[in-house]
Amino acid sequence: MKKSSSVLRSIDWVTIALYLALLAFGWISVCGASYTYGDTDIFSLDTRSGMQIVWILTSIVLATAILLLDDRYYDTFAYVVYGLMLLVLFLTIFNPHEIKGSRSWIVMGPIRLQPAEFAKFATALAVAKYMSSYDFRLDNWRHLIKAIAIIVTPMLLIVMQKETGSALVYASFFLMLYREGMTGSFLFSAVAMVIYFIVGIRFADPTILHTPTHVGPFVVFLLIHLFCAALVMVYCKAAKESKLIIGISFGITLLTLLFSEFVIRFDIVWVQLGITIFIIGYLIFLSFRDQMKEYFFIALFALGSMTFFYSASFVLNNVMEPHQRVRINVLLGLKEDLAGAGYNVHQSEIAIGSGGLTGKGFLNGTQTKLKFVPEQDTDFIFCTVGEEEGFIGSTAVLLLFLFLIWRLIYVAERQVHRFGRVYGYCVLSVFLFHVFINIGMVLGLTPVIGIPLPFFSYGGSSLWGFTIMLFIFLRIDASRNIIKK
Repeated sequence: MKKSSSVLRSIDWVTIALYLALLAFGWISVCGASYTYGDTDIFSLDTRSGMQIVWILTSIVLATAILLLDDRYYDTFAYVVYGLMLLVLFLTIFNPHEIKGSRSWIVMGPIRLQPAEFAKFATALAVAKYMSSYDFRLDNWRHLIKAIAIIVTPMLLIVMQKETGSALVYASFFLMLYREGMTGSFLFSAVAMVIYFIVGIRFADPTILHTPTHVGPFVVFLLIHLFCAALVMVYCKAAKESKLIIGISFGITLLTLLFSEFVIRFDIVWVQLGITIFIIGYLIFLSFRDQMKEYFFIALFALGSMTFFYSASFVLNNVMEPHQRVRINVLLGLKEDLAGAGYNVHQSEIAIGSGGLTGKGFLNGTQTKLKFVPEQDTDFIFCTVGEEEGFIGSTAVLLLFLFLIWRLIYVAERQVHRFGRVYGYCVLSVFLFHVFINIGMVLGLTPVIGIPLPFFSYGGSSLWGFTIMLFIFLRIDASRNIIKK
């Protein structure tokens, strides 16, 4: 049997069907979001709906070309593609075209391309290439650091382009590392940092009882102590030491709180800081005494937690741009800025809510037609789905994405080589991050960081980028049962 026939029969047509369905729904949504009352031709190239057809057709051509290429090219030239993309990302920093405060676009006449969208598949190929090498081991610190460096390098270059939202997408690659065997302590640490940030910032001003102690840092330090005790119990199997840490933390904290309330008022966070330093020293002592490196790593966790908490507060108030700071404050409920930073989300929620169960119908949405929602055909396009197609249509779109995510997991798990599995989980992680964050920010559940909804948001860069990333994976999968010559 010819190789081309084998590849054709091995292609995952279920994923392709989901891809085409999402393209169709996406085009309908772009039509609804960009349509203006009085337009007579939604297929005209002068309209966004007409141009989106061009992007869709060129994406299908790209997908076909990728499927026709030998899958060994993606493995062989992974580092070359990655290196070229890093060069393009670096050069883009110095391009003279600044769009919405970002230098992340390459402008060639009427065409604008965003290299960050294409760097995703290049990074996925490079990290898959490295992690599929013969001697790679994820429990080897050198190997892990190199894999993380491959992921973080384009991330830093994109940050230098002032495109923080696109840079954050690369953090999703850590989900792939977790699947490949990275210890759960990394994931736990990441979740802990998020909790510290939310609690510390959200409750930075309220005080406890009549003391000058602020609730945010007070709770954060208690959590650090509690997490350390839990980690000692889980990873060191040391119940006595774990109980001692909890006893010292809660006992001293309670006594100083009572003292501050009824005797001399002072900020007991300073006492908690001292307790944290004591716990770090105690864990290092246990590490040497019992010859267990786990104690040392827990001490690093405590030190990192304390450092992160204070640095996060400093970054929020002194490093972040004012508009970024306002967005975070609005998300955390510290500020209600319906005319400023909260305007997009507020109008988006109104549009989605007005759709009801069945929606207002194709091209009949009032909020979107009257352009109340900024970026309604790009970052906030899901509000058009909610307004015109209602709860039923929104659910159908979410189910399509859910099926796509499930299918990508299934296809990734059936790979016979680590290269294909690692690349597949990179693709899965990127799609999952985009869908979760984009829809979350439209509903006011996640920060507004300006990333597109795959196959829905208007534009060629994101559509081409997602298509290339997905179909490289499908091409790799199609060759899983082919005997290489």
